[in-house]
Amino acid sequence: MTQIHLIGYLSLKDLKYFKEEDIKKSEIINLAFAKIVEGKVISDVSDYLSYIIKARTINPNIRFVLSIGGWGAGGFSTASKTAKSRKKLIESAIDIVEEASLDGIDIDWEYPCISIAGIDAAKEDKENFTHLIKEFRMNLDRRDMHNALLTIAAAGDEYFTRCTRMDEIHQYLDYIQLMTYDLRGGFTVVTGHHANLYSCELDLSRVSADKAVRNYLKAGVPTGKLVLGAAFYSRMWKGVPNVQNGLMQMAKTTGGYGPDFHDLLTGYINKNGFTRYWDSQAKAPYLFNGDCFISYEDQDSIYYKLDYIRQRGLYGLMYWEYGTDISGTLLSFIDKERKNCLTGSEKEEKVNGEMVSRS
Repeated sequence: MTQIHLIGYLSLKDLKYFKEEDIKKSEIINLAFAKIVEGKVISDVSDYLSYIIKARTINPNIRFVLSIGGWGAGGFSTASKTAKSRKKLIESAIDIVEEASLDGIDIDWEYPCISIAGIDAAKEDKENFTHLIKEFRMNLDRRDMHNALLTIAAAGDEYFTRCTRMDEIHQYLDYIQLMTYDLRGGFTVVTGHHANLYSCELDLSRVSADKAVRNYLKAGVPTGKLVLGAAFYSRMWKGVPNVQNGLMQMAKTTGGYGPDFHDLLTGYINKNGFTRYWDSQAKAPYLFNGDCFISYEDQDSIYYKLDYIRQRGLYGLMYWEYGTDISGTLLSFIDKERKNCLTGSEKEEKVNGEMVSRS
């Protein structure tokens, strides 16, 4: 049976809220985020070492990875320009990992060559990103940190593959985490799914997680190094026409961040005027109350992503992020389904009117 690896993002400040039962279910945790300041990586992870040590006593197999960057985090482009500046960046990051006894480094550069998040960017980023990743791996190996993970978070849109050399970079990486969420949202007034596995016939842009996977395969990345992303939060549009249950309609607002999954459970899903709908083509749920449209993920959409990973032999599933589902509902579901993939424990069950193999 195929093993589905599980990677989750967890804010450093939320380490104190990392529950024992969730620690036991976790495999790899990306600690978000270290930043780049004056060409060096800076992190206050040392302030949280007691929580990391405690987690390792609960689950000796858990791995903690230092994640650098995030949305709106600049510094990568400038720090990657020369061999000297890259050396400064790389050594400062590895020093933190070594001193804190962490298990690797995750690069979340959003995005090479693109300044949409208000960060520094240049056309040379395409080549410099390749140098950066290669030199990170070389320096980790030079310090006898051969088992240290080196990973990246990569956009679900095809501009990321146009602005990088994925066919070369992947050989230095353990896996590549596709941010197959926020596929639409803050930059568009047209409602729709933000973390859908497939596109639906109403979607003229045809964005989807499946399209992202096919794009990275075309760019030269092996299937077994791809990680599919899942969202524990929602996107919300307001002022939506009451047509097609709000799906693919022109709203009065862009799709800003909506409620976290825990809040959706307690106050939105078939509550307070909202009705839950299922798009069988996209394999995605959504909510609508006649004016407000909410795109999110739940157990059913994540089930289809896990099944997609299993059938195609992807490396695993990544979620953003732990603190947005304090109920632990989605993590518990993922843990159960991962174990069933290993044991082969499945049965036929109806999900949203469709027959699927389900634990």
